[in-house]
Amino acid sequence: MAMSTQKSQHNNTWHTLAPEAALEQLATSLEGLSAEDVAARLRTYGPNRLRPPQRTPAWQRFLQQFHNVLIYILLIAGLATALLQHWIDTGVILAVVVVNALIGFVQEGKAEKALEAISRMLSLNATVVRGGQRQTVPAEDLVPGDIVVLRSGDKVPADLRLLEVRELRIDEAMLTGESVPAEKATAAQPEMTTVGDRHGVAFSGTLVTSGTGKGMVIATGDATEIGKISALVSQTEMITTPLIRQMGQFGHVLAMVIVVFAALTFALGYFARGTPAVEMFMAAVALAVAAIPEGLPAIMTIVLAIGVQRMARRNAIIRRLPAVDTLGALTVVCSDKTGTLTRNEMTVTRVVTRAGEWEITGVGYAPEGAVRAGEGQTAESSAEVMQELLRAGALCNDADVIERDGAWQSEGDPMEGALLTLAMKAGLDPATERRRWETRDAIPFESRNRFMATLHRNPAGGALVLVKGGPERLVEMCARQIGPDGEQDFDAAFWQAEADRLAARGTRVLAIARGVAQPEQHSLDFKQVQHGLTMLGLFGIIDPPRSEAIAAVRQCHAAGIRVVMITGDHALTARAIGRELGIGDGEHALTGQQLDELAPDDLRKAAADVEVFARVSPEHKLRLVEAIQACGEVVAMTGDGVNDAPALKRADVGIAMGIKGTEVSKEAAEMVLTDDNFASIAHAVEEGRTVYDNLRKALLFILPTNGGEALTIFFAILLGLALPLTPVQVLWINMITAVTLALALAFEPPEAEVMKRNPRDPRAGLLSAYFLWRIGLVSVIMCAGTFGMFAWLQAQGATEELARTVAVNTMVMFEAFYLLNTRFIFAPVLNARGLFGSRPVLLAIGLVVLFQILFTYAPFMQQLFGTEPLALRHWLLLIAVAVTVLFIVELEKWIMRRRGTA
Repeated sequence: MAMSTQKSQHNNTWHTLAPEAALEQLATSLEGLSAEDVAARLRTYGPNRLRPPQRTPAWQRFLQQFHNVLIYILLIAGLATALLQHWIDTGVILAVVVVNALIGFVQEGKAEKALEAISRMLSLNATVVRGGQRQTVPAEDLVPGDIVVLRSGDKVPADLRLLEVRELRIDEAMLTGESVPAEKATAAQPEMTTVGDRHGVAFSGTLVTSGTGKGMVIATGDATEIGKISALVSQTEMITTPLIRQMGQFGHVLAMVIVVFAALTFALGYFARGTPAVEMFMAAVALAVAAIPEGLPAIMTIVLAIGVQRMARRNAIIRRLPAVDTLGALTVVCSDKTGTLTRNEMTVTRVVTRAGEWEITGVGYAPEGAVRAGEGQTAESSAEVMQELLRAGALCNDADVIERDGAWQSEGDPMEGALLTLAMKAGLDPATERRRWETRDAIPFESRNRFMATLHRNPAGGALVLVKGGPERLVEMCARQIGPDGEQDFDAAFWQAEADRLAARGTRVLAIARGVAQPEQHSLDFKQVQHGLTMLGLFGIIDPPRSEAIAAVRQCHAAGIRVVMITGDHALTARAIGRELGIGDGEHALTGQQLDELAPDDLRKAAADVEVFARVSPEHKLRLVEAIQACGEVVAMTGDGVNDAPALKRADVGIAMGIKGTEVSKEAAEMVLTDDNFASIAHAVEEGRTVYDNLRKALLFILPTNGGEALTIFFAILLGLALPLTPVQVLWINMITAVTLALALAFEPPEAEVMKRNPRDPRAGLLSAYFLWRIGLVSVIMCAGTFGMFAWLQAQGATEELARTVAVNTMVMFEAFYLLNTRFIFAPVLNARGLFGSRPVLLAIGLVVLFQILFTYAPFMQQLFGTEPLALRHWLLLIAVAVTVLFIVELEKWIMRRRGTA
C-alpha cells in the first residue's frame, strides 16, 4: 500500500483513471480509510501543509547590503577622512552607507513572504469520510486515499480525484486564469489534458462556487498543484535590474580609475619630484577623496524614492526601489488576461434570434448600456421575441446581481449574472419577473446533461418550462423556433451556424428554449424537456477587455514596448480578446500543449514572434518569461493569481493587481497596481523613463564636479604648488552639492516625447561616449577656472586661506550654473523655461548661496574649514569666471544639435 500511496504524491495522470480504478490504486473505498491507515500514511507523507521556506538570517541579509563596489568606495572615503582625523566627515559618510544598507535590508525577503502567503491560502478544515463515518478534521491531517466531501463555499483542502459530483463548479482562476468556474465531472480524460481542462480533479486552494461532490485525496502539501507553484517561487532566481547591473559596472570602472589615478599621482610626486612619502600619501588621499562621488548612492536612492512617490499618486505601488528604473527600460510586457486586460465580469455582447441579431453595449454587471437592433431589422419587428428571450434568461437563473458600495457584483454563476444585467439594460426587472412567474421546480445544471431547466407558474393561470444550456445540446432538444411571425419549423443548420459564428469571435455561447407545461403541474420531469422544445435564441457572452487597457496597449506600442498575452483561458477566447486589444494578429495563438513540444531554440523563436499564448500552466508562464529574457529583452509580467507568482518573481518587474490580486502575487511582485488598471503600467513606464533620465542628469552633474576637483588637485601636485582645495573642503563641496544642487534634478518633470521614443538598450553602459565627452569638457572648464583663480590670487600676494576660499566658491558657483545646463541634456536652457522653469532648481541654487555665505563668513566655519572673508570684488570676479560654463556648454549643445548628434 505504501508504494501505491507513494505514487499518488507524484502522479499527474489521475485524470486518466475512472473513479473505480482510482480507488483501487490507493487501496481505499467510498467508506474511507481506517484510523490505522490514516496514521500510517500520515507518518509516511507528513502533514498536508507546505514546507516552510528556508530563511536567510537577518544579520546575514544586513551584511549583504554592504557587498557593493560603490559602498566600498564610500568606505574607502570614510577611512581616508578618518586617517585625516576629520571625524565629522567620517560620520557623515558612514551614515550614508548605513542608510543605504537599511533601505536594502527592509526591501529583502519577498520570496519568504510569498511562500507564507501561499500557505495561508490552504483550507483549515475538511469534511472527510473515515471508517464509514462523516467527520470534520484539520486539513493538515489529510492523507492520500482520504475521501473528502465538498459543498458550496468550501475551499478544496488537497488535490482530489472526484468520485461523485452534482452541479459541482469550482473557481480555479487562481490556478488557470479562467474567468468562469470550471464545471466538474467524474469521467476519465486523455493523458495530455492540461490542468485547466482536468474536469475530474479538484485542486487544493480553489473555491467551490456551487454544487456538491466527493473526491479522493491524491496529493497533499508540496505535491499538490499549489505546492508545485510554491516550489517554483522558492526556486525561481530573482534577477538584477539594469540599473543595478549598470551601477555595478560603473562602480568597478570608477574604483579602478580612482585607484590608478591616485597611485600614479603618488608615484609622480615621490619618484619624479622627490616629495616625502607621507606628504605624497596624504596628497593621493586628497585626490581620491576629490574623485569619489560620495553623494551618488544617496542621490540614486532619493531619485528612485521620488519616482516611487510619483508612481503611488498614479496608482502604482513600488515594493522595491530599483524596479522604478527597470520600468523605464521595459521592452516587453507579459500580461495575464483575466482581471488584468479584461474586467473579470462576464457580459452579454450579442443576442441572436430568428428575428435578427442584437448588439449590447456596456460592460460588467452594472445595468448601464443599450440593447440595439442589428442592421436590417427594426426594433418593432423583433421586440416581442427579444422580450420573451430576456425574460427567459432572467427566470432560468439562480444568480443575483446586486449593488454594493457603489459597485455591481454577481452572486452566483458569472454567466447567469450577465443574463440578469442584460435584462435590466432592456428595462426588465428580474425581481418583478420572478414574482410574476413563480419557480415551482428545477432540474439543476449537470455537466453530463449540459442544460438547466425550470418550471414556472403565473398567478393568472399560465405555466412555462424554460431550458438553458450549450447550443449543441439544445439544438438536439428543439423541434420549433420563434420567428418574427410566431412559431415556425426548426432550422437546426441556422442555429448551429450562428453558434459557431459567435464562438469564433471568442464568446461563450448559451442557448435558451421554452417548453409546454400545464398550470396545475408542480414538478418537472427529465423526459419532459428532452424533446419538442421551442428555440428562443442565443446569447454571446464574453469577459470584455478594459477600455482603458486598449488605450494603454496602444500607448505601449507607441513607446516601442511589445505586449504579450499569457493566459490560462482557451485559445479562441484569447485570440478574440487579443484582437480587440490590439495584441497579436487575432489569428494565431500558441497553447501550453504546443509549447511543451517545442525545443529550447524554437521556444525562444516563438517567444520573440508570438504575442498570444493560451491554455498555459504556471511552468509555461515561467518558461516564456525566461525565453523572452534570453532574447535580450527587459520583461514585465502582470498577474493576479497564485499561478502567476513564479513568473512575477522571475520577471525583471513583476506587476500584481492590488484589488483582485491574491496575496501571493502581491508578495512576489515588485509593483502593485492599486486600481487593477493595465493603463497604470503605461504611467509607471513614463515615470520609470523619467527617473532614468533624472539619474543620468544627476551623473552628468556630479561626475564633472568630482572630475574638476580631482584635476585641480592633480595639477597642483604636478606643478609642485599648494593644494587649491583641502580634503575637508572637497568633502564640503561634495556634500553641499549632493544635498542641494544634485537633489534638485530628482524633481525634473518628464521631457517631451518621453513615451514616443524606443526603450533604451539595457545592455548599453550607464555613460555613453557623449556623456564621457561632456564630463571631460566640464571637468576641464571647472579645473581651469578654479585652479586659475587660486594661482592668480597667490600671484597677487593673497594668503593661502583667501585663495582657497575663492577656489571653493568658484567651484561651487561653477556647479550652480552647470546645474541649469544639466536640466536638459541636449535641449537649450537659455530661455525662460530653462532658466526659471524649475522651482526646485531655483530653491537649490538659493540654498547653496546661503551655505557658501555661511561657509565664507561664519567664524566657526572659518575655523573648521580654514576660510577667510571675501570682498565684493572677489565675488564679482569668481561669478564672472563661473558663468562661463553655462555659455560654453550651451554652445556645445548647439553644435551637437546642428551635427545631428542630439
